[in-house]
Amino acid sequence: MKILLPRTTRFTLGVPALAGSACQGRLKAGLQAQRGYSVLVVLVFASVSMLVLAAALKWSMTNSHLNDRNNQYFNAAAAAEAATEKVLANLSRDYQDQGESLVWANLNNYRALTPSTNESSEWAAYTFSDAGGCDGRTYVERLAAASYVPLQSQYDGVYGLASTYRVISNTRHKDLPYSLSAAVKQELQLASIPIFQFAIFYSMDLEINPGPNMTITGRVHGNNNINLQPQSTLTFASHVTAAGNIIHNKHTNDPLVRTPGNIVYKGEHDANTSALSLPVGTNNSPDAVHATIQIPPSSEDANSPMGKQRFYNKADVVILVSNSSVTVTSGRFNNFASTVTPAEYSAWLDTGVTFFNKRENKTIQTTQIDVEAFRAWSASNTNLWPALGGRDVRSLYVADMRTQTSSTESGVRLKNGQTLPPLGLTVSSPNPLYVQGHFNAPSYHLATTNTSATKPAALVGDAIHILSSAWNDANSSSSLSSRVAANTTVNAALMGGIVPSNGTNYSGGVENFPRFLENWSGRTLAYNGSMVVMFYSKTATGPWGMSDVYNPPTRQWTFDLNFMDATKLPPCTPEVRALIRGQWAQVKPGTTG
Repeated sequence: MKILLPRTTRFTLGVPALAGSACQGRLKAGLQAQRGYSVLVVLVFASVSMLVLAAALKWSMTNSHLNDRNNQYFNAAAAAEAATEKVLANLSRDYQDQGESLVWANLNNYRALTPSTNESSEWAAYTFSDAGGCDGRTYVERLAAASYVPLQSQYDGVYGLASTYRVISNTRHKDLPYSLSAAVKQELQLASIPIFQFAIFYSMDLEINPGPNMTITGRVHGNNNINLQPQSTLTFASHVTAAGNIIHNKHTNDPLVRTPGNIVYKGEHDANTSALSLPVGTNNSPDAVHATIQIPPSSEDANSPMGKQRFYNKADVVILVSNSSVTVTSGRFNNFASTVTPAEYSAWLDTGVTFFNKRENKTIQTTQIDVEAFRAWSASNTNLWPALGGRDVRSLYVADMRTQTSSTESGVRLKNGQTLPPLGLTVSSPNPLYVQGHFNAPSYHLATTNTSATKPAALVGDAIHILSSAWNDANSSSSLSSRVAANTTVNAALMGGIVPSNGTNYSGGVENFPRFLENWSGRTLAYNGSMVVMFYSKTATGPWGMSDVYNPPTRQWTFDLNFMDATKLPPCTPEVRALIRGQWAQVKPGTTG
């Protein structure tokens, strides 16, 4: 059966046609409402996006401005540092040349120093001023006058006669929009450092390559590289500094092959530190420093930088030996006016002694000084007392200038030196120097590190040789088995030359800086002092390592802590000069603190 529906009935998708026009109106309104809401949401998100974009742009611009300001500030700070460095460079040069007196005289000149367009066109963009706002100026002041004080920075623990200075530069860029100012402050010490405060000091490459265990108890400094290749354990009990590098390997010119051992640092060890130079007014080369032990030319001003450093000019007594004469006089301090007669000096001076040096393979023609007899003469001599202000002699300069043959060599030897004059003694010479037997060693402190009863002493020469208390000139040319050493104690600073490693021969290193000519096997050299090498030997040039020369001693070597006391330093102690950097800081422009 068919069912018929009315014609007006319709079916739409899910909506009965019976809803009519009213339902259709409501549907359209709902759809329009949805469309409006979507537009609103889009507008809201668009607005938020615009706000975020605006904020990002603002942040980016702000960050860019901040970066520009930072860049300008740091560029100004770098320019300010350049201004202080220019002052430091000039100040350091003057200090090395003529000491602090020249620095003090030049303060106003330093204050007028700023980077100039002659150095770089970039400096035209900057204005430099001191702390008071004066353009074209740098603040330079001395904070503390010279006094004997502990030093700063990498030389902490070392004492020197030091003055403290402060340098400040205020700088700004002229043309950039912010015109930011920056200020840099540097503080420094101008220090004159007694060189015997170092256990070991080398102006040239320093080599330490011992076979047995070795402990170095004081500070070590090298003005070039330090090469270390011990065969057992090498211990540094204090700080080590090098103007070059500290290299745990042998020197490139060292031909020896070793099995490397251990290196132990109990203090700091710093490379690329400041060089410490003797103020000789030249390039401080080994040849220039060797000149300090030579007789000055007659044309040289004794008050010149080199003249002030010469041991000849600093000595109380000068002894000159030539082929035909011996002269003994007072020193330059009274223009050599006091003469010592042969009747006086013959008791302690002998120019007729010879012995053989196996390392040099030559007979040594010796000027010999009996220290005990010299001490007695110094105590009773009335001729020199007025010139010396009534005190004993403290320093000798001895030069043996006699002509030598191919089989002979000059030398100065000290014997009977166990007890020194009451004010101590420094002996210097352009010749190789020999010390025989105990030296500056009270009998109750032999073979110990106790130096409480010693006198200030130094031995300075072309090379330093130590002969034991058993040395016998008659056996000097015999085989090593006939030259057997005895335990010996030497307490003195040593300053001498070396024969450097050359690809064929090793220099001998610090462990062989004092030269030996005996069989020291089973014997001990007790040494308390300071070892300084600032030049190459010009007379005693026999290389280390030749056969039948010596066997090494047991090295009981210690830095003499007396040398840290200014009142106990050896007479005529050389002093190296250094500009030691202290505080570096960016400070508020316009301040002086």
